[in-house]
Amino acid sequence: MSSIAIIDYGMGNLHSIAKAVEHVAGNTRVLVSSVAADILSADRVVFPGVGGIGHCMDELARTGLDEVVREAAASKPVLGICLGMQALLEHSEENTGTRCLGLLPGQVRRFASDLVDPASGDRLKVPHMGWNQVHRKPHPLWQDIPQDSRFYFVHSYYADPADPAHRAATTEYGGDFCCALARENLFAVQFHPEKSQHAGLQLLKNFAAWSGEA
Repeated sequence: MSSIAIIDYGMGNLHSIAKAVEHVAGNTRVLVSSVAADILSADRVVFPGVGGIGHCMDELARTGLDEVVREAAASKPVLGICLGMQALLEHSEENTGTRCLGLLPGQVRRFASDLVDPASGDRLKVPHMGWNQVHRKPHPLWQDIPQDSRFYFVHSYYADPADPAHRAATTEYGGDFCCALARENLFAVQFHPEKSQHAGLQLLKNFAAWSGEA
């Protein structure tokens, strides 16, 4: 039986993610754990996160899970979600500047305070919250998900990868921003698939079957 480990470092919507993965993953064993051996023995790993990046990085370092994430990312399929996506990059503007894991080159930037909808001219609120369309590039994790499907977002910061080839999808909010990253066996999304109904569940189902090859 294959297995999926969901990393528990105290900063994720773990119950909802676990239930969503269990719903779509068939006979796959799903475990939520902070134990390195559990995580590293799993076939696939989900790296979630909500809250502030400073606290996130502090907790990862305190528990030693920062090195566990790095080791998992070197050897098996890993799915980053929300803050877990941002933590994969090198640096975030949040909390007056925070060093991240550096697994992907790039920065995490805050949405400008003067964002405007280009179609209506209306001022846009930060955080970006609610349903929005995702314009994707080809990748196995988008299988059976129609182009421009809607996913659920809640965030004030967004990924700005250094390499355009790592941009797996974009979303429009006062301009295009990167909402999904992909490189080899790493895939990460800014939105919450566990809250995104059919499209989100399909993405999790695709991850549960993903070999780690693009």
